[in-house]
Amino acid sequence: MLIKKASDLKWSEVTPKSVYMNRRKFLAGAGVAAGAAFAAGPASSWLDPQTAHAAGAKLAVASKSPFSTSEKETPYQIVTTYNNFYEFGTDKGDPVRNAKNFVTTPWSVTIDGEVAKPQKFSVQDLMALAPLEERIYRHRCVEAWSIVVPWIGYSLSVLINKVQPTPKAKFVQFFTDLDHHQMPGVSEPVLNWPYREGLRLDEAMHPLTTLCFGMYGEVLPNQNGAPLRTVIPWKYGFKCTKSLVRVKFVTSQPDTSWNSEGPTEYGFYSNVNPNVDHPRWSQKAERRLGGSIFSTARIPTLMFNGYGDQVASLYKGMDLRKNF
Repeated sequence: MLIKKASDLKWSEVTPKSVYMNRRKFLAGAGVAAGAAFAAGPASSWLDPQTAHAAGAKLAVASKSPFSTSEKETPYQIVTTYNNFYEFGTDKGDPVRNAKNFVTTPWSVTIDGEVAKPQKFSVQDLMALAPLEERIYRHRCVEAWSIVVPWIGYSLSVLINKVQPTPKAKFVQFFTDLDHHQMPGVSEPVLNWPYREGLRLDEAMHPLTTLCFGMYGEVLPNQNGAPLRTVIPWKYGFKCTKSLVRVKFVTSQPDTSWNSEGPTEYGFYSNVNPNVDHPRWSQKAERRLGGSIFSTARIPTLMFNGYGDQVASLYKGMDLRKNF
């Protein structure tokens, strides 16, 4: 058996522990090769509810978020064909193949737990709560690659304020849809389904934390978390919950999928921190997707993924090696 050091690993070879232990291959999708960047402008009107989830449907964007980065966006073709969405398979190309017929309408999201106004919202109801912004965020995957994506949505705090958390609410737990008929990946014991994630309430209320309905001027593709997802740009990508169906406000730190699966590898906070290595590879540098897949070029990883000015105060006094 060939054993490689972390420095020898290729970007397509790193894989979560549970998949590694099950000896599953972790292959790049066939569509990873760089292509022309997708160009799409905002539509002139809001989506009609009857076509809200049609593939390629345009979204009206009221403004660009002041938090947006000016870095070059990762081509649409890469972001939509190279995905981690284990409900549709563990290989990077599985989601685009297996999610193409995923039915996302009608869709509702349940908000419950420690809130004064528990509710069930349709996607259209949620979209109507606030004007949609374009938010061009950097993203860092725990597997040491990164992308830049123009998401469309608004701060999750809008929804949180709508349901009015009680004084007992300290954390927020998020749940991805679990559909055994449409999601072939859930038949594999990679994780204890459904997929769960969580944030402290102050993290969830931070203006960078986004309730996302689209990207690149269009509704979310199925493989990227349609019809809505969360985006938290200063944390590793697995903290973002795709195909969101429930948001629960709780009194104590909630169970989360990867932290439960591998607590020494995937911390609850999962803030991007180049000074804390994954047990099986370094987190000090990353490969920005978009160039040649044969390129060896890497860029330094930034603390909090470069959003330290906005979020570092959330963790004042905390040991970020212990609370990784």
